Amino acid sequence: MVPSCDSLIQAVHISKKMEQNADMMNDRNNEGKTFISANTWEIPVSEMTKNMVNPIRQICDSLLVSSNTKKPLLKLNLGDPTISGALPVCSTAIQAISEALISRKYEGYAPAIGILEAREAIARHFTHPEAPVTADSVLLTSGCSHAIEMAIEALANPGDNILVPAPGFPLYSTLIKSSNVESRYYYFDIMNNSQLDLAQLKSVIDNRTRAIVVNNPPNPTGIVLSKNQLESILQVAFEKRIPIIADEVYGTMTYNGAEFHPIATLKPKVPILTCDSIAKRFLLPGWRLGWIIIHDRYAALQPIRNGLIALAQKIVGPCVLIQGALPRILHSTNANFFRQVNRTIHRNASIVFECLRKVPGLQPLAPNGTMYMMVAIDEHIYGRDEIFIRDLLVEENIICLPGCVFHCDGWFRLVLTCSEHDTREACARISQFCLRRYSHILDQGIVT
Repeated sequence: MVPSCDSLIQAVHISKKMEQNADMMNDRNNEGKTFISANTWEIPVSEMTKNMVNPIRQICDSLLVSSNTKKPLLKLNLGDPTISGALPVCSTAIQAISEALISRKYEGYAPAIGILEAREAIARHFTHPEAPVTADSVLLTSGCSHAIEMAIEALANPGDNILVPAPGFPLYSTLIKSSNVESRYYYFDIMNNSQLDLAQLKSVIDNRTRAIVVNNPPNPTGIVLSKNQLESILQVAFEKRIPIIADEVYGTMTYNGAEFHPIATLKPKVPILTCDSIAKRFLLPGWRLGWIIIHDRYAALQPIRNGLIALAQKIVGPCVLIQGALPRILHSTNANFFRQVNRTIHRNASIVFECLRKVPGLQPLAPNGTMYMMVAIDEHIYGRDEIFIRDLLVEENIICLPGCVFHCDGWFRLVLTCSEHDTREACARISQFCLRRYSHILDQGIVT
């Protein structure tokens, strides 16, 4: 039996609580005692790590089972655009890093917030008449996840809360919890064109709400948020005086006619921390370089900027060599590179959608951005999403992620970055897997 997402997470919390209680009992029992053995070592783990729970990791670990087939493993679970080797290489990035290395200008320490030429390059690349960017408003980070972590730590204190989207990327809640801050969810109806429930969004705001996380284009759904949706969120943020943490790491990774609107360029104007990196659009996740752009409306974010600088000084900034390559990467990467990446993802999305929509009990959601697709599962036929994913791995050697890790029960997520051959192979295996189960259900007379 596969435990549910909630039961897995609850079990982790119970286990950690039992460990803490045991530590307390040991402390009481050992009061007044002197240990004389030179071989006795007791080194307690920190409270921070005891409170650290990553639901996606816990659930993925629970699905580590052996496959019953000799079919090649197809990894459709990781948001790493390089893992399949099917997408083009960013040749400009290779040239830029080579030149930076040969120049030997980037071998020493740099300012914690990043070297000036890299921050200037980001400012030039992203400045907009409605959202001007200068080098002073940019801080470099070790990837977009680090940027989001810094934004959370700069804005919220223990006991505060931050609003996160559902369905949504689970790392938000992991990072929020690690700061002893509460995650509160606001919902998109992905069965209804990802409509936003504004009344529900407003209902979870109180006087300790410190930020609203907006992810666009969003992981996991890939449904690009419209200008009206974004401006509706901005209106709430403006009325409630709440800043935005904008995760725009997928940015212009759009297709099928979708248009990406950087939220900082829209109205009403509110303070925004935009988090981004070269991981997704430039296909360079392992280079671990991201940034925060501070859109300081009403001079409200100056204390936050100072806090971000202090946080950046903890690790003395990201890799200087990659920073040295960044100006050329941003300035010289050809538009054809991005078009080719988006075309490949769009092609794969069309293949998967056309195949899986014909499978009884599956309902794929056609994306128009990012590198993912969500597929709804009829649980009367296939059981919970965790069971579906485990059995798919056992029988067909395909790894996907259950929707429950994205706060979206009854769905699964797959990536769209494989070769056309592997994409079609994955569709065939998923179809065969589902049809075997559907035929069994028909034989049992459970559905007609």
